[in-house]
Amino acid sequence: MTSPSVTTIHSRDNAFVKDLRRLAQDSTAYRKQGRVWLEGDHLCRAAVERRQRPAIAVFSESFWPLAQVEWAQVAPKIIVISDALFAEISGLESPARMGFVIDLAVPAGLQADAATVVLDRVQDAGNVGSILRSASAFGFRQVVAVKGSAALWSPKVLRAGMGAHFALDLIEGVEHAELDALQVPLLVTSSHAGDWLHRAALPWPCAWVLGHEGQGVSPVLEARSAMRIRIAQPGGEESLNVGAAAAICLHASGAAR
Repeated sequence: MTSPSVTTIHSRDNAFVKDLRRLAQDSTAYRKQGRVWLEGDHLCRAAVERRQRPAIAVFSESFWPLAQVEWAQVAPKIIVISDALFAEISGLESPARMGFVIDLAVPAGLQADAATVVLDRVQDAGNVGSILRSASAFGFRQVVAVKGSAALWSPKVLRAGMGAHFALDLIEGVEHAELDALQVPLLVTSSHAGDWLHRAALPWPCAWVLGHEGQGVSPVLEARSAMRIRIAQPGGEESLNVGAAAAICLHASGAAR
């Protein structure tokens, strides 16, 4: 196996460092660069387990001597940067010691008959990442984000997704009308109306529509839904966090297949 090239950088004005800083700190920089930044060994391991090969592996200067045992051949290009520079770039309160730059694949087209999760303007990055993990866990392979949803490949969503991105077909920036191409029934979540989830005969495959944290599912999607579903809450709470509701609904669908 050919040894990767190793470059050490100490200057904050280096062009690669500037690009990396944007990827780490700007939620939509990936759209311009066509690459994403995965920070921390846990997320990097999750990507490798999903058969992702980084274009560039980045290590802090103090960690690189230790990292060579496991990570020396992980990427064709290795960048080693000073600890202070890594801390400056990092989007974490406690900066990690390594990260990967991964090239984004060209997004797949909408699969009309796939088990799907639709994010209807879900805006919190933590919620979106949690939903991606649930989608992957319970057999949904397509996630479609309507315009107004959090950027799917932003650093915060990537961290919350913990590797689930690489098991899913992700499509973002979709208009409501484009969802007419889906040939599976749409199921919308509701806090006040519809069939009780634990009693409903859930179709498979289907498309679960999960709505905005405050406004819920948009009227246009609710109007074209095949079913409205609500979750029994015997404890008396008014509503559930959308990430929690998604996990419950997607698990119910997966279990009913």
